[in-house]
Amino acid sequence: MYKRIKYFLTSDPASGILLLLAAITALTIANSPLQASYQSLLNFYLFGISVSHWINDGLMALFFLMIGLEVKRELIEGSLNSRSKAMLPAIAGLGGMLFPIIIFLFFNYKDPIAINGWAAPAATDIAFALAILSLLGKRVPVELKVFLLALAIIDDLGVIFIIAIFYNSEPSGMMLLFVLTISLFLFFCGKKQFSSLALYFVLFIVLWFTVYHSGIHATLAGVIAGFLIPQTCRAGKSPAKRVEHLLNPYVAFCILPLFAFANSGVTFSSIQAISDYSHLPLGIALGLFVGKPIGVFLFSWLAIKLGIAQLPQQVNMRMILAVAVLCGIGFTMSIFISTLAFPAEQSVMVDYTKIGILMGSSASALLGFSMLSRALPSVVAQEVPASSLTNTKLQQSRLE
Repeated sequence: MYKRIKYFLTSDPASGILLLLAAITALTIANSPLQASYQSLLNFYLFGISVSHWINDGLMALFFLMIGLEVKRELIEGSLNSRSKAMLPAIAGLGGMLFPIIIFLFFNYKDPIAINGWAAPAATDIAFALAILSLLGKRVPVELKVFLLALAIIDDLGVIFIIAIFYNSEPSGMMLLFVLTISLFLFFCGKKQFSSLALYFVLFIVLWFTVYHSGIHATLAGVIAGFLIPQTCRAGKSPAKRVEHLLNPYVAFCILPLFAFANSGVTFSSIQAISDYSHLPLGIALGLFVGKPIGVFLFSWLAIKLGIAQLPQQVNMRMILAVAVLCGIGFTMSIFISTLAFPAEQSVMVDYTKIGILMGSSASALLGFSMLSRALPSVVAQEVPASSLTNTKLQQSRLE
């Protein structure tokens, strides 16, 4: 039994499967006699902050720390460290953010409240997407995994900018000064190449506290720290890589499932009352299921046709189209944005947004897997050399 559990936790789909199970569990409980207990648990206060806020603002800061570390690593030594590598996923990622937003606005531009959720369909859930990709095993070319990973990182970076610019409250000048001071000190420690993880952990906690009270969303503390923790140090061991390796299992198997459990509990009564606000979930679902693949594929095709970027080896446009559909899985980041888009008194709008996310993500997962299964060769012609994996570290990024 122990060996089976260990094998599951080290397998590629494990994180995505746990996310799915957490979401299904939350949906089941939210529509059962335990619904009141579920809400009471999420609204229970610890040290003046509710459990749901500890998860969404506290634990998710560690998730964003992982994103910051991943983006920095890929920019320095990975799939985004040169123009030739970064151009295709960067252009595809831009299209994959633009078209879902356009589709959402088409359905919701007349509603001054619903329009606040415009960024929800712009995100891609890399854990789910890579989990589905891994179900096809060695049939999937390494270059296609690199493309999806790089595209998702570009996507995450875009969403981070959106959150920083559009989803923050009135900033506090004094606390922003503290944020700047801590950030500069963190930058100084990185320049001096200090190797102590305890030092960076303490600075991260202080930074999170100041960001939380500054009017900027608290999770952005993770992004700031991720970019400032040094990639190299005098001792020879990279603090950034050590932090990333340390956080990987906790983020993949604890924080993200907890987030899914805390934010997926939509009641069926919300679905029954959806008729008056159908434009909101419809805009989200079609933004993910239609807008994402159109944007990713169209921009990829144009970039290749215009000679701006090149199609990776062993990858064809049918594979790119299938991956573009998989990018419509927006689960984690899309739900996170929905919690920022609407205040507590508009919780019903959050439920409608989550319904659209669940519909669009589910449809994208099923269709994307089917299309990719048909697009890939049925037999692997040759084994991929181990050396070709060293630049990407795909299996160690989020699903390790």
